[in-house]
Amino acid sequence: MTKEIVLNEHNKEEFPPAHTAEHLLNQTMMRMFGCERSRNAHVERKKSKITYILEHKPDKHAERDIERRMNELIEQDLPVTMQFVTRAELDGIIMEAAPDSPEAQLSAERLPEDVSDTIRLVRIGDYDVCPCIGKHVRSTSQIGRFEVLGTNWDEMTHSFRVRFKVIS
Repeated sequence: MTKEIVLNEHNKEEFPPAHTAEHLLNQTMMRMFGCERSRNAHVERKKSKITYILEHKPDKHAERDIERRMNELIEQDLPVTMQFVTRAELDGIIMEAAPDSPEAQLSAERLPEDVSDTIRLVRIGDYDVCPCIGKHVRSTSQIGRFEVLGTNWDEMTHSFRVRFKVIS
């Protein structure tokens, strides 16, 4: 007899390659610029946009590095796996995480107030881990090529918007 896993309801129908690329981009931006995961993303099949709060505006060289790094990760064919944990287990994972590991960046703060007892962690190789109930590809090579379409910088808010698409 297996226990049925119950997750929060999900009201989106993601395009798995772009949604998985969002996870990679979040971790890439965190590593390159020391920022948090985005709190403002609009991910679609044709074009996506995602915003980060940064200390300074990235130069054109840094923008090219973002695209280059994303395509390197995609080419590595990293496995995308799911792990189901309880809230208590998540807290334990966070507490026991090595300081430089993706698990150290996990936070229960961003979970919805009505989060289910079971939380699904989406792992991309040993590069990223994040609670998520969306659809993903099985490995990064299924994403296709990542292309930065453009960026915008707002000096007042220090927000850096990246517009991108994935091309199969």
